[in-house]
Formats: sequence, structure tokens, C-alpha cells
Amino acid sequence: MRELREDNDKTQQELADYLGTSQTMYARYERGANELPIRHLIKLCKFYHVSADYLLGLSKHRNSKK
Repeated sequence: MRELREDNDKTQQELADYLGTSQTMYARYERGANELPIRHLIKLCKFYHVSADYLLGLSKHRNSKK
């Protein structure tokens, strides 16, 4: 998540605002200290145009088409 955020020149606060959560909670998702709710996973996949597998680290391909 951090790599995608930084590649898109976004701050944790900007992503937290997009997800409707706090910057602290977003930072915990990014560190893996808290599980990412499915609703946030879906929003982030749409925001970054990536597959859930990529975001979860299960695939090296950003899009499910590859």
C-alpha cells in the first residue's frame, strides 16, 4: 500500500480522507497492524486501478488481466 501511495504522490491523510477514516488508522493498515476492511480494499483497488490480489501482495501484476 505504501509503495502505491508514494508512486501516486499521495499522503496518508489524503488516502485516509478518501476512505473516510483517520490518518492514524490508515497508517495502521499500511503497516499491517490492523486488517484492512473489505470496503476499503475495494475503494483502494478502484482508486489505484489495481487488482485486489496485487494490493494484498498475492500477485506481482497490478491488473488482473496480466
